[in-house]
Amino acid sequence: MGKKEFLLRYSHELKRLRQGHATFKEISDYLDHQTAFTDEVIGFSKRTFQRDLKDIRALYNIDILYDRKSKSYFIDSVARTATTDRMLEAFEMFNALNLTDDLSHFVQFEKRKPQGTHHFQGLLHCIKNHFVVNFPYHKYDDDIIVNRAVEPYALKEFKSRWYLIAKDQNDKYIKTFGLDRIQELNITKKKFTPPENFNANDLYKDYFGIVNTSTDKAEEIVLSFDNFNGKYIKSFPLHESQQIIVDNENETRLKLILHITSDFEMELLSQGDKVKIISPGRLRKRMREIYKDALAKNKD
Repeated sequence: MGKKEFLLRYSHELKRLRQGHATFKEISDYLDHQTAFTDEVIGFSKRTFQRDLKDIRALYNIDILYDRKSKSYFIDSVARTATTDRMLEAFEMFNALNLTDDLSHFVQFEKRKPQGTHHFQGLLHCIKNHFVVNFPYHKYDDDIIVNRAVEPYALKEFKSRWYLIAKDQNDKYIKTFGLDRIQELNITKKKFTPPENFNANDLYKDYFGIVNTSTDKAEEIVLSFDNFNGKYIKSFPLHESQQIIVDNENETRLKLILHITSDFEMELLSQGDKVKIISPGRLRKRMREIYKDALAKNKD
């Protein structure tokens, strides 16, 4: 059996277990069903499955446990985190793409430049081991390349882009750097002492996006959507602080606790006429000013 068949079997096993507890027979039946209308041949026995559990743990750090009472298997929910779920999604996507010979007629990808993820592993190593890194950085605002020496603290994802959170050794400020704008990563042997109790989640807790330079306090923001667009907002919350305060056939109204930043203003603008800003008044006024400026620029 080739490597592709092993990966395919792991993928099917994990997909079934992501749905919930399953006995060995249910997992076996699921694999039979998945391959019934294809040319795939997957040898499967209880002994094979036990080997797979060890391989999945070793390769992907995913623990599959056994419940003796129900005689079923399940993915360890205690160890399961957002990282685990993203890894499972990536694993399924990798296998789907890797095991298909010709994708051009079936899958359409966004045409975009590389996002700098080739720096990901090196940066993680430096974050965990406290190594200073150097890199030429291409700034968008003034279109120049600046050499940076930074203490890397964390990596953050926003709108399918990855950013490095790090202290700039030049001015000692904590900043964000887009991985796609890092020209070349140089890992030094110089060590740094990370700040005590630093937590990237706390740093961005009350912010939308990567801009966290607001000096104002986080405040209550109330937005209103019609019922149809409210369904989308409920399935894809704008922020972890989102609370639904009205939900009926006419309106979905929600509350957020956020700093008002340019990233959040851009998100509201992307909603267009689908959103009505209830409060605060200064945010509503700011959006009106932006729309007026846009209208003036686009007059015939």
